Amino acid sequence: MDGKLDYRWHLRTVMADRGMFSTTDLIPPLAQRGITLSTSQVYRLVVERPERLSLKILMALLDILACTMDDLIEPIAVAGAAKRPKKAVSGGTAPAESIGALRPKRARITRSSR
Repeated sequence: MDGKLDYRWHLRTVMADRGMFSTTDLIPPLAQRGITLSTSQVYRLVVERPERLSLKILMALLDILACTMDDLIEPIAVAGAAKRPKKAVSGGTAPAESIGALRPKRARITRSSR
């Protein structure tokens, strides 16, 4: 695959499908499974896209919500960065989009005779 991989986090949507509309609804079921998170940590887990996630928390979420990993995490392909035009080799002609013609001329300072 040429593009970079990324993902979408659907925890909030899956929670809403299960009738859980408050982020704090996850605290008791997580505690039953031995995972203690503060209200702000649960809020960030639900609202934001996690960059690092414990596998124990992921497995607990899958169990609590009775869903699969595909329901929570949707892999997406991100379009690759646009390729830059190749620079001309020394001695060759500069590309038309070059900014060389837009650069100011160097100032020359000369002594004035008094």
